[in-house]
Amino acid sequence: MPEITPVPLSQLTTLRVGGSPQRMVEATTADELADALREVWAAGEPWLVLGGGSNLLFCDEEFEGTVILVRSSGIERLPSPNPGHVRLRVQAGHSWDDLVAQTVAAGLSGIEAMAGIPGTTGAAPIQNVGAYGQEIVETLVEVELIDEATGEVSVVPASDLGLGLRTSVLKKHYGSVPERSAVILSVTLELAQVGHGAVPVRGAQLRSALGLDADAEVTLAWIRETVLEIRGRKGMVLDEDDHDTWSAGSFFQNPVVSAQFAATLPAEAPRWSMAPALEADRVIPLDRFDGFIPPRAGGPAPVKISAAWLIEHAGMRKGFRLPGSQASLSTKHALALTNRGRATAEEVAALARLIQQRVQSEFGVVLQPEPVLFDVEL
Repeated sequence: MPEITPVPLSQLTTLRVGGSPQRMVEATTADELADALREVWAAGEPWLVLGGGSNLLFCDEEFEGTVILVRSSGIERLPSPNPGHVRLRVQAGHSWDDLVAQTVAAGLSGIEAMAGIPGTTGAAPIQNVGAYGQEIVETLVEVELIDEATGEVSVVPASDLGLGLRTSVLKKHYGSVPERSAVILSVTLELAQVGHGAVPVRGAQLRSALGLDADAEVTLAWIRETVLEIRGRKGMVLDEDDHDTWSAGSFFQNPVVSAQFAATLPAEAPRWSMAPALEADRVIPLDRFDGFIPPRAGGPAPVKISAAWLIEHAGMRKGFRLPGSQASLSTKHALALTNRGRATAEEVAALARLIQQRVQSEFGVVLQPEPVLFDVEL
């Protein structure tokens, strides 16, 4: 297995913080990745798989274990059983943004609104990445993964991954272990073949973000370029010279609360109903009808509220930082915690803790971190 000289994770993560591991391995193919994992699992040593490093807050101390760098790449085009669609099998280490660019260039729709999201394709299903109303759960067919418990490789359908709001059974949430300890080797998506002409834009949230009317039609390329412009204005597109992009993106999840609790918040607090789209009329063939018709879901739908609004209205404006700290809120977006040049992981964590305390005190909401925190306490 190609072992390389370890370097600090501050050189490999978008937050630019993190100490060095004792050992570092680079895997350029799915087979190399699987072999490296089996080796560290058999040895019983601590391990971390690292893709683009865009969703990780890593500790300042030396890591007494192995970091495996996922550097596999490649896109394989496959037939789809659904007319007008195509499937793509993508290697785990392939750049997500490059994948989006290639699908748009090929006239394939389904992930164009997720342009500019940093990181690798293999990491995308772990937290069900999404932006502007699109989420990978809408296009994900299956993943190829290797389980720590058995060391075996299997193909797992998307329906078995527990995909939810920035979560899955594979994600290590703060303070817990993943439900299934496994590493993705490849991802298969199903995308619609719409070509390069103007098409209707699905989703009210996406149309709102792009400033489009309900009947507007635009090209996939226009959507991608416009999303990149919007993300760029918020400091959410990586730029070596812009410290506002030295972040893990949105550090806190937008909370999902009950409609009753949302009604207690100030009227101007942004919110979005999580009500599912209305079901189409259900037709049950007579030979399969057993006399039971499942009821439709009832009651008020949960509501998603803006974490950025909560942070700013708890008294921490864009650019806020603790005295003497090199970690601050982005000057462009209150949801991003940034490194102004020489921040430590502990400085980022201290700012995150203060934000959580202020928001809970002011609004009764506990913000949950979105990135994976490795040996860092909030």
